Amino acid sequence: MTSPTPTSPTPTSPTPSTTPDPDRPSDAGAAALFDAVATEHAAIYGYGIVSAHSSPDENDLVSSAMAEHRERREAAIAMLTGRSVKAPVPAAGYQLPIPVNNPNDAANLAVRMEDDCAVAWRGVIEQTSSEQDRAFGVTALTEVAVTAARWKQVQGIGPVTVAFPGGTE
Repeated sequence: MTSPTPTSPTPTSPTPSTTPDPDRPSDAGAAALFDAVATEHAAIYGYGIVSAHSSPDENDLVSSAMAEHRERREAAIAMLTGRSVKAPVPAAGYQLPIPVNNPNDAANLAVRMEDDCAVAWRGVIEQTSSEQDRAFGVTALTEVAVTAARWKQVQGIGPVTVAFPGGTE
């Protein structure tokens, strides 16, 4: 998978568009951060679906993951705003990559969203020249990798971790 672009949205994404977002910055580092915020919006939406279909045993995991994504999104928006860059707004709705009808589907969606976020945050790490953004991206990448591992444990699949989250290595 590659970092999301205006013409190649993440699997949990608004309806694909061939028109680039006019607010997306031209600077690669800022654009990667912009894309990561858009991916966080999608994950927050997706966790609403995960919450509706998860078993009660996963309520704490759903709640902590959603709170983590919201906190990270707000911090990233503040970083963009601090540079006078307009942050992306959430879409009214998102297209899910899979149908979600039961707790297993919900866990699969959660892993997929965490993987999408890993790709986005790895993009920030790779594209930015800002030490602050890189440090924030490393923390974000670590958090989404841990959350993905927790969801894989729920599913009973392994390995629960990968050597380089967000990449194809």
